[in-house]
Amino acid sequence: MANSNKDLEDEIYDKVVDITEYAKRQRWWNRVFGKNSGPVAEKYSVATQIAIGGLSGWCTGYLFQKVGKVAATAVGGGLLMLQIANNSGYIQVDWKRVEKDVNKAKKQLKQGTNQASAELDTVFQKSTEFVKKNIVVTSSFVGGFLLGMAS
Repeated sequence: MANSNKDLEDEIYDKVVDITEYAKRQRWWNRVFGKNSGPVAEKYSVATQIAIGGLSGWCTGYLFQKVGKVAATAVGGGLLMLQIANNSGYIQVDWKRVEKDVNKAKKQLKQGTNQASAELDTVFQKSTEFVKKNIVVTSSFVGGFLLGMAS
């Protein structure tokens, strides 16, 4: 009985090792999206990549332009309303407390910048590798984005 349990454990262990080795050989996008996924450069021609990147970049730029205007208007209007309410006497702002909180936040940000630099370096390296592998789509996306923002 102990021998059969040992054989069963060995068999399970071998299957788990086989699965982990298989997973190591697969690209991450194959594991997430299936066999038909892969780098864009392997699926589409350069012209198609430029068209897709340019169109998606233009759409994104246009969307950011519209959303940015609405957000800026909302934030500016909100600050204006707060200032009017403060001057009218509807609210009272403790400016010394605000200044103290801002200074505290500045100190925390200064301390946090030294710690985050290593993480930012790795993110920058990964994004640089991605851009190098997908330069056609990325450059056309950026170009389309800038055109969308300009219009």
